[in-house]
Parts: sequence; C-alpha cells; structure tokens
Amino acid sequence: QVQLVESGGGLVQPGGSLRLSCAASGRIYSIGAMGWYRQAAGKERELVATITRGGTNYVDSVKGRFTISRDNVKNTVFLQMNSLKPDDTAVYYCYTNLRYYSGSYLRNLEDYWGQGTQVTVSL
Repeated sequence: QVQLVESGGGLVQPGGSLRLSCAASGRIYSIGAMGWYRQAAGKERELVATITRGGTNYVDSVKGRFTISRDNVKNTVFLQMNSLKPDDTAVYYCYTNLRYYSGSYLRNLEDYWGQGTQVTVSL
C-alpha cells in the first residue's frame, strides 16, 4: 500500500560525494519523521540522520559531512554525503513513519523501510 524507493548508491573514492534519495508513494495522508540508517557488514544497523518538522539530527560520525533534507510535496527524503570515508561503507536504508489510507480507512502511524542501497567507499 505504501512503497519507499531508494536510489543513488554506488561506488565512490574516499573524499567523494553521493546523494541518496528515497521517495514514498501510495495513498499517503501524512508523514512524520524521515531518516536514514545504515548497516555495515558484521555490524548492527545504526541511525545516520533524521529529519522532522522540528529539525534534524545526525550521528556524530557524519556531522559536518552529511546533510539530510526532505521535499514534503514529493514525499522524498535526501541524504547528501560529502567527504566520504571507507568507514561509511554500508547498506543505507531510508525510514519513515506515516499515515495512509487503506480503502476508506485512515490507518494509524506506521513505520516503513526502504529496500536498501549499497554505498561503497574505496579506492
């Protein structure tokens, strides 16, 4: 009923940049928080950045290098990643919580995740 479609991952050299996008589609009524998590091989998933109507939040390791933004008209969240490091290598997942219509029923706030996109930082 709701889909999150990510794009923008890939292979980049250290110091390079990538921009991730994640678009939510469906019969969406409202969107609350949007954000990005990542999971490196052999590690737990960690929060990278979130954005709400109240502001943004970043994990310390990406502050000053990553910028999260959103387009509320297009229900899309972006992650601009600059000065990438090998430690940023991971699968990146977008996240949102939202309300949507299922038939004529307005569902309560639910969490949704994207399918993940690989970011590899290497020479």
